Amino acid sequence: MELPGAPATYALIIANLIASIYGLSFDRRFVDSFLFNVGAVARKKQHYRIFTSSFLHGDYFHLMFNMMTLWFFGPVVERLLGTDGFLVVYFGAVMVSGMLSFYVNRRNLLYSSLGASDGVSGVVLSFCLFYPLAPIYIFFIPIGIPAILYGVIFIAISAQLMGREGNRIAHEGHLGGAMAGVVLTILMRPDVVGQYFG
Repeated sequence: MELPGAPATYALIIANLIASIYGLSFDRRFVDSFLFNVGAVARKKQHYRIFTSSFLHGDYFHLMFNMMTLWFFGPVVERLLGTDGFLVVYFGAVMVSGMLSFYVNRRNLLYSSLGASDGVSGVVLSFCLFYPLAPIYIFFIPIGIPAILYGVIFIAISAQLMGREGNRIAHEGHLGGAMAGVVLTILMRPDVVGQYFG
């Protein structure tokens, strides 16, 4: 049965929920086997972890936050780019995020990360390009921030905090996903840039 409107978005949410809930509640070894780990990628050549890690989460808040964000922004982007274009942005963001995370942490074989934030970041930044003045609300801030300003701040903070030891947030993953979302959206829809100069 085909899901209406945004089938890829809903399929990704369902896949994330199934994989993450199973890993969080029933089998932690499942998470360890498929999360992103520099040593596993570098020494064991388990490159698939770049993609499988994006379906796993560290806790239920992490899972719910990412899935709510994908629920709000994914259908809009999927309708604008089409399902194929949406998947290019999402998994392109995941891939670039993994590559950047590997490069930044290449000397730390124990470095691990997980979560759909990479793909979701790409989708959110794609949305920001199409609707630069749309308000985006952040926790504890009562007014919406224009999407394009949110995107710039998100990229700037991620770049500033990237690679710092002791971070529990994979900022390099966020940065890679966000930048991939911007570049891939512009490559597929160069007309989106015209609204900034029209």
